[in-house]
Amino acid sequence: MPHFTATDGARLAYDDRGHGLPVLCLAGLTRSMSDFDYLAPYLSDIRLIRMDYRGRGASDWTGADTYTVAQEGKDALALLDHLGIDKAAILGTSRGGLIGMVLAATARNRVAGLCLNDVGPVLERRGLERIFDYVGRNPTSSSLSELARRLPDLMPGFANVPESRWLEEVRHHYTETPEGLRITYDPALRTAFLAAFDGPEVDLWPLFDAAQGLPLALIRGTNSDLLSRDAADAMRQRRPDMIFAEIPDRAHIPFLDEPESLAAIRAWLALMR
Repeated sequence: MPHFTATDGARLAYDDRGHGLPVLCLAGLTRSMSDFDYLAPYLSDIRLIRMDYRGRGASDWTGADTYTVAQEGKDALALLDHLGIDKAAILGTSRGGLIGMVLAATARNRVAGLCLNDVGPVLERRGLERIFDYVGRNPTSSSLSELARRLPDLMPGFANVPESRWLEEVRHHYTETPEGLRITYDPALRTAFLAAFDGPEVDLWPLFDAAQGLPLALIRGTNSDLLSRDAADAMRQRRPDMIFAEIPDRAHIPFLDEPESLAAIRAWLALMR
């Protein structure tokens, strides 16, 4: 797996494949570039670029103080610089969508369009508290297969998900050791998340509004506890042109290979060709 060096010397892993419109895929808070493994086979006509944020996956662990949306946005731009890409479309899942909105506000000339996967300028406290419960902690299950069997109960709001998909999910995000399952990211991410969780509320609407004029799409899990239907409706009122899809039988976050997700992403990509 290739790496590039960020401005502070951190080595960050990335994947770059395909040809055409550059699409930078940014993953969720605790996740890695494997977040987009389900989507990748359906987007063969683009240049698909993925990265592991610092502290996640195959990238260097650099400490809680560096695990911020602002720093991760700078790292995303550093990756584009490394690849010689002036402008890319950004598809952001959860945390990645927040980074995408920040880049639309602070580096608009680098952003060709923005697709948000189950995230927006209003984040529900209930969904944040659920993340608070698990971030930075190893699961209690002793094996990947055991955790895969438990996931349907641990992930309320998801339905009609094949057993094979739950097993793929745990293989993406945990490693099996003699001592049990281990997370694939720096446990110090919990400290960083709690600092943001306990901090003052920030009005994120200006970040969303900064995407005015950019091709914009929103994908929402029908049962999401992080992005409410009211918030999605407010986003649509501000951007009537925004491509929108609600994904049945999905909570936070859709896998992105659902037919509704694929239709929305393809329609969004078509706006930039």
